[in-house]
Amino acid sequence: MDLQHTMRAIIRGMPRIFFGGVPVERAGDERLAIHKLRVRADGGGLWLASEAFGEGRPIPTDYSSEGKGKPPPLRWRGAPRDTRSLALIVEDPDAPTPNPYVHWLLYGIGSQALTPQEALARGASQGRNSGLRAAWAPCAPPKGDHAHRYFFQLFALDRTLPLQPGVGRSALLESIRGHVLGCATLIGTYQR
Repeated sequence: MDLQHTMRAIIRGMPRIFFGGVPVERAGDERLAIHKLRVRADGGGLWLASEAFGEGRPIPTDYSSEGKGKPPPLRWRGAPRDTRSLALIVEDPDAPTPNPYVHWLLYGIGSQALTPQEALARGASQGRNSGLRAAWAPCAPPKGDHAHRYFFQLFALDRTLPLQPGVGRSALLESIRGHVLGCATLIGTYQR
């Protein structure tokens, strides 16, 4: 992690979360999982979409802290032939934090599952979000800030991850590194 960026985020960005105002410092796109893992979101045949919002479009209020706070419906298909498992990482790079705000970690997804609900019913695990809960963290950018972007990143992997439920982003990224067969992304936006 870049120490200078971390210090700037703590000093200039995070106090705005507690005291209001528009954050100055942001996590940044270069800290997203796809960039940390050095993979391209070319899909490799993998496709990811939502019936609730389109690519680059606003995420409905139901999936925010102002609504029902439930995860948006997602659907995927086209995992490469040698896929052993899938992992989903949802991050906000516009957050005033040192790293993107983690909204959801879902891993151990069997290649037969085509939605998060199917994945969870078949034994997929959830990791800790930035609120330290193993669940979906609803969209909740600072009031008055510009629309934040939410990157839904789906990774097809050549192995089943040896991880227990409740791990954090760093452990998940380390376990994924070098095992990505394909990656698909979906970007939604939300503004309060």
